[in-house]
Amino acid sequence: MSIEFIPNIVDGKAVHVANRERSPVFNPSQGKLIAETPLCGLGELETAVQSAECAYREWSNVPVTSRAKVLFRYWELLQKHSEELSQLITVENGKTLEEARGDVLRGIEVVEFATGMPHLLKGENVPQVARQIDGQTSREPLGVVAGITPFNFPVMVPLWMFPLAIAAGNTFILKPSEKVPHCANRLAELFLEAGLPPGVLNIVHGGQEIVNGICAHPNIRAISFVGSTRVARHVYQLGTSHGKRVQAAGGAKNVLIVMPDADIDSTSRAIIGSAFGCAGQRCMAGSIMMEVGGPIVQERLVEDMNALQLDDTSQNPKAGMGPVIDLASQKRLLQTLDSLDSSVRMVRDGRKQLPKEGFFVGPTLVDNVTPDSRLFQTELFGPALSSMYPRSLEEAIEWQKRLPYGNGGTIFTQSGSAAREFIRQSKCGMVGINVGVPAPMAIFAFSGWDDSFFGDLHVQGTEGVLFYTRQKVVLARWDSDYIRSKGW
Repeated sequence: MSIEFIPNIVDGKAVHVANRERSPVFNPSQGKLIAETPLCGLGELETAVQSAECAYREWSNVPVTSRAKVLFRYWELLQKHSEELSQLITVENGKTLEEARGDVLRGIEVVEFATGMPHLLKGENVPQVARQIDGQTSREPLGVVAGITPFNFPVMVPLWMFPLAIAAGNTFILKPSEKVPHCANRLAELFLEAGLPPGVLNIVHGGQEIVNGICAHPNIRAISFVGSTRVARHVYQLGTSHGKRVQAAGGAKNVLIVMPDADIDSTSRAIIGSAFGCAGQRCMAGSIMMEVGGPIVQERLVEDMNALQLDDTSQNPKAGMGPVIDLASQKRLLQTLDSLDSSVRMVRDGRKQLPKEGFFVGPTLVDNVTPDSRLFQTELFGPALSSMYPRSLEEAIEWQKRLPYGNGGTIFTQSGSAAREFIRQSKCGMVGINVGVPAPMAIFAFSGWDDSFFGDLHVQGTEGVLFYTRQKVVLARWDSDYIRSKGW
């Protein structure tokens, strides 16, 4: 079988890169090589920046209503091709078909939000703010901006970024994960089909050299990043040191608190989706279950874990859980489970009864984890759930506050008082009440805290619009008898 070589997309054209090291792209359900992604260098990045700069001069002057019409056509095409994109995700990422459809849907919702840019860019106006002086504000695009995206949501996360930036009048350079290049390229192709001018969106594939190049390039004005906390911190520090705006979303360790009055059936289903959906490879995955006062839902949870069918997601649309992304991730997770401290107890072992092919790790439940355990602090980024037993809600919240991250937390309860206390005291930016994955809809910001986010303005929502624009304030005076007043 011939191996596909992935091109960049620059100035509206597919550009094949020769004489570059390549990164393998696998079907993780099968463990088979399906393509190779070029690890581009600074020369390829410079070509993309020049294309984006040239396109910006025209695109930034296109009326915002006309830009919105392109976004509307893009939204229609994404709807039309949503199943195709979902299938792509199952092949190169390994999500189940249901999860892949969710990935695409949540991305399309951001495009729908971006079509409202004529409203979102409206400024403020105060006539007669001083004698004979009117004041008004407007929001202006920044110029060339860039995004660096991970493998785990190959459609949704890129769509968090470039539709808002482009609708606001910027041009964009996207460096997607080298592990999932097909989805990014297809998103760009559909945008061009919708009428986006060449050079407004460019795709440059690569690794660390491109990441550092984006952070240092003098003509890239802002960077959006989603990935691990280690790299998020690096991108934030390097990018801001070069005078750029940076929003950098990192990792997490999210807590699921189960109160004694929680509904067993719905709580178990929610925890299954939170901890083991997308094979646990998401920054909103619930990875610590705190059952207040002792075991509450564990028995039912293990039954539901055992019912999950691990299978080739690219072939079986009814597979219940897919693989992790690659062999390195599989080995890392299995080695972590092999080296667990003797003080913890393996309730459900994800190392057993795995498919013979592919990069699978089964759903895992580890009991008797304490705040001093290595599992408590470490983001595993896989289908492993730690179980703890705080004596009270207050102790559960105190344990949560020991974590360095601050993405999400959920409480399962029928008590409004307990829910209210958790909302007020929880140390995270996204809170769920009987919701396993409290990831916000497109109209709200994805608001991680602490080591889960570096920057001031988050992705999505109106914060995303503010990030990709800057404010201009105009004071206008038209009277014929100019008399200085209050310093003007």
